[in-house]
Amino acid sequence: MVAVGVRLHLALYVRIGSYDIRSQHYIPPSANLATIVKSLLGKGWNTINSLSLVFVLYILLYAYITSGGGLTASHLSALTGTDIAPRLGSLIISMLFAVFVWLSTRVVDRVASVLMIGMIVSFFISAFGMMSSVSLDTLFDTHAPTGTAYTPYIWVALSTVLVSFGYHIGVPSMVKYFGGDTAKVAKSVLIGTLMALGFYLLWQVVVQGNLPRTDFAPVIAKDGDVATLLGAIGKSGFIGTMLGAFAYMALTSSFLGVALGLFDFLSDFFGFGDDKTGRAYAVAVVFLPPLVLSLIAPFGFTTAIGFAGLALTVWGVIVPALLAKAHRQKHPDSTYRVFGGQFMIYFVIVFGIINIIAQIGGYLGMVPSFGG
Repeated sequence: MVAVGVRLHLALYVRIGSYDIRSQHYIPPSANLATIVKSLLGKGWNTINSLSLVFVLYILLYAYITSGGGLTASHLSALTGTDIAPRLGSLIISMLFAVFVWLSTRVVDRVASVLMIGMIVSFFISAFGMMSSVSLDTLFDTHAPTGTAYTPYIWVALSTVLVSFGYHIGVPSMVKYFGGDTAKVAKSVLIGTLMALGFYLLWQVVVQGNLPRTDFAPVIAKDGDVATLLGAIGKSGFIGTMLGAFAYMALTSSFLGVALGLFDFLSDFFGFGDDKTGRAYAVAVVFLPPLVLSLIAPFGFTTAIGFAGLALTVWGVIVPALLAKAHRQKHPDSTYRVFGGQFMIYFVIVFGIINIIAQIGGYLGMVPSFGG
């Protein structure tokens, strides 16, 4: 059932990405998301879209700072033999990455490239190293009491999976990169999504095949804290080191990408210059709010990702469908067609509304959540 749900999400997200591509078919390749939305949907939707976008990026930074701080503190504690507080770890990682972003985009690109290479290498080493200890009984939860069902928990997972497979903010950049060739963009979206799905499924197998469902309780109690998850898996030695390295580089590479995206957006919005002073102002606006919130209220990764999923539903699901609808009305002679017609557009919008209702229901305790 989980596999079916993931495949449904995959199909929907590729469809949504196609709507983003379609909406740019008559718009210059250099146009950004705000320009596209304003052109097709007007100022009102552009304001809603921009606010939801900024909220998602800020809440993701908060999640990365909180979880990254915990991992940083854990690694520093192991290296120094002293107890480093997670909040101090959050401060350290925020200051370090703020310096990278302040220096230049090229510095961020080089650091991110190193992190990506290290992440891929450590992922495969740790994943295949853990594969030998995967238990089919644990993976398929054969020891669960009769009548145990996990299907009701799918609803609260919608927002998390949406964030995990969300790429729509990058579609305008891809259209620009490929010179407006929408066929190449669509192919890149499909291949990239399938690659992400492959990594995701492999990770699910090695984690859920090593960690019994009941052992997820302390991880859930810590709101999905990554350091707690690594401790629960209990791998030591070289594989444990690689697992920790993968988790850290995966989180920090995403951290850098989101920080740079928000930096560029706010620099343009506030008109900050590209000199050292202007970049310093932009860095302060980007990093200080999520850092302060993380120090005051470190609720954890899962809660933050859930909130991000709510806002992402607006600009990552509903808005692309509305863009496609408006595009068809303005350009009925377009040669680029997305399969499904009007039905699929409304189906995607309904999916977005269900996603919002399910997430709010989870927060209110009206939708069941797995507790281990």
